[in-house]
Amino acid sequence: MCLSVAAKIVKVLPNDMALVTIDGISLEISTALIDGLDVGDCVLVHVGYALAKIDPAEAKRTLGLLRELSSATQE
Repeated sequence: MCLSVAAKIVKVLPNDMALVTIDGISLEISTALIDGLDVGDCVLVHVGYALAKIDPAEAKRTLGLLRELSSATQE
């Protein structure tokens, strides 16, 4: 099983890299597996690689579910 997390691209970097934000945390990832990404695009990230471009509404929904899961486990 693999887990990927929704992220938003905030800066496209040289050499197939990008800076993304995941719920307020910045991370540098590889975009070598996907062509044509731009600032503002949402992607699924797994172990430092963008695996797929996704709809922003789906990214927001996914992050909301992860926040719910996190708060439920802290109670």
